[in-house]
Amino acid sequence: MRYKIVKLTNFSGTEASVYTIKDLNTNETLFNQFIKNNISSSSSEIKDILIRLQTIGNETGAREHFFKIKEGIPSDGVCALYDIPGSKLRLYCIRYGMNLIILGGGGVKSKQISALQEDELLTDANYFLKQLSKDIKSRTDSKEICFTNEGMDLEGNLNFYDDEN
Repeated sequence: MRYKIVKLTNFSGTEASVYTIKDLNTNETLFNQFIKNNISSSSSEIKDILIRLQTIGNETGAREHFFKIKEGIPSDGVCALYDIPGSKLRLYCIRYGMNLIILGGGGVKSKQISALQEDELLTDANYFLKQLSKDIKSRTDSKEICFTNEGMDLEGNLNFYDDEN
């Protein structure tokens, strides 16, 4: 897959910036795919997540209690955004403190599933962000990507190719 990290200006504001991943082959973002795939089965949770993203960008920043943290490995920032505790819909993202999040994909975690690895869609969304987090870290170390505007923005080479590493 060829993809690019893009800013979602309709959610970004004075408190935090919200980014997602755009598939350069389909020209669609993972966040839009997430909404399309879940709107009919989880419309109220989607609506609440959209409101939460507006709040994060414009009022509160990316406060830890909005997320189920430690969904990845230590220090990779992978977590799940949810509308309320106990909700079934998982939107995986990478959280960089209070100022910046990158939205990925996700889906519904059913009650029958006790572990992430039991659902292929959730596993793929989570593992993709774990790898992206590693790639961003590598690029920040090599100065190809930098955080600007007091950590609220990403600049540099934001295009990625699955087979480049």
